[in-house]
Amino acid sequence: MNDNKDFNENTEDERNFSFELPHSSPVSPTRLELDDELKFRCHRGVSCWNQCCSRADVTLAPYDIIRMKDALGVDTTEFLKEHTVPFELDMHGVPGLKLRTDDSGACLFMKEEGCSVYENRPTACRYYPSGLLSMKSISEASDERHFLLIKEDHCKGHDEEQIQTIGEYRKAQGVEKYDDLNLEWYQIILKKKSTGPTIGKPSDMSLQMFFMASYDMDRFRRFVMSDAFIKMYDLTDDEYAKFETDDIALMKFGFQLMKQVFFGELTIKEREGAWEKRVEERKEILEFRKQAEITEHQRKTDEARSASLDDKE
Repeated sequence: MNDNKDFNENTEDERNFSFELPHSSPVSPTRLELDDELKFRCHRGVSCWNQCCSRADVTLAPYDIIRMKDALGVDTTEFLKEHTVPFELDMHGVPGLKLRTDDSGACLFMKEEGCSVYENRPTACRYYPSGLLSMKSISEASDERHFLLIKEDHCKGHDEEQIQTIGEYRKAQGVEKYDDLNLEWYQIILKKKSTGPTIGKPSDMSLQMFFMASYDMDRFRRFVMSDAFIKMYDLTDDEYAKFETDDIALMKFGFQLMKQVFFGELTIKEREGAWEKRVEERKEILEFRKQAEITEHQRKTDEARSASLDDKE
């Protein structure tokens, strides 16, 4: 176990992104690798049962939301409204989501017997007391994956005799599928962090796109299936048919679209002349709005002048 490696001990040109813990903690994590051993077991009989869920601070990734909203039988828009709270992932306002808690800070899905959505619990909860740490150097094209371990005084799972590697623990907790499906999203955030100074603050429209494509699949689906989108992008009927019913396929397409919007990675083919036509249409709309504003301003000026004359009489 690499006890001497603190996850913050990286070079100046590296950027970190982690889904390490389902709650805030003052304890410094230790960096681990897949073959490092973890001595830990959580079960109903452990004396600290439910304590970690009593002060939940769970950051959500896109696949987390798909799994949980399906388990609850609601659409993503309703899930976001009832079960999440927003926060900012970075200094440029890139939106993130956390699970909503009660007034005491406890997870709303915590019951006496444990987690009521255990089979569909989020990535951070699956990892605890370990976590994912992705790192990217500005000078490197790809990111690195490491893992975290945190030992908190209240957690008695570390006193249990079960020993397994981080790799074995990830497999047992079913977190490998979550990481694989969220991988491109993590990479987008890492690339945004590592190239942030050159890209600058995204536009409000770009941030809205990020939120919709990351978290609200139902609203994103309506956007992708709209006439305006279909006129812009050259996709097949089979692709649109898949997006209409398959949340995971739509989520992956959203990752592509975000890369195109944020980094100019043109992986989604646009219809020939569609962009020029869109710009021209926008010009017409902006000109119409401008003329309408001028007309309204003139109307208010004339009314004010008329009122002034009436007062003098």
